[in-house]
Amino acid sequence: MKILIINGPNLNLLGSREPETYGEQTFAEFFQNLKQKFSEVDLESYQSNIEGEIIDKLQSADKNFDGIILNAAAYTHTSVGIGDAVKAIATPVVEVHISNTSAREEFRHKSFIAANAKGVILGFGLQSYELAVLSFTKA
Repeated sequence: MKILIINGPNLNLLGSREPETYGEQTFAEFFQNLKQKFSEVDLESYQSNIEGEIIDKLQSADKNFDGIILNAAAYTHTSVGIGDAVKAIATPVVEVHISNTSAREEFRHKSFIAANAKGVILGFGLQSYELAVLSFTKA
């Protein structure tokens, strides 16, 4: 099984950005642990702060992965283009968020991705990614 994790804007700052919301572990540290925990899964990760690059990555990943885990971060709530890209590809996408976006500012309650995602996982910290991997491996 081959799974791609795509992270959007500012997630490259995990570990230092708002640790009370996002924790103190970097994504690189977490990703190494995730790869060890799911050694039978070929996990890859990609991060961009640029909307068009995320869309390009979704399109190029289509049919080359068994699943995509997408944390589009702030673009979740603003990008019709990323939502359309998820709708356009055949590879299933699980939307994840580290924080519980439903308990945050009103503008974070809307997702342009959720309607076309296989599922949505939010509010479990970095463990949200682990739950998303499980959703593909236990399916």
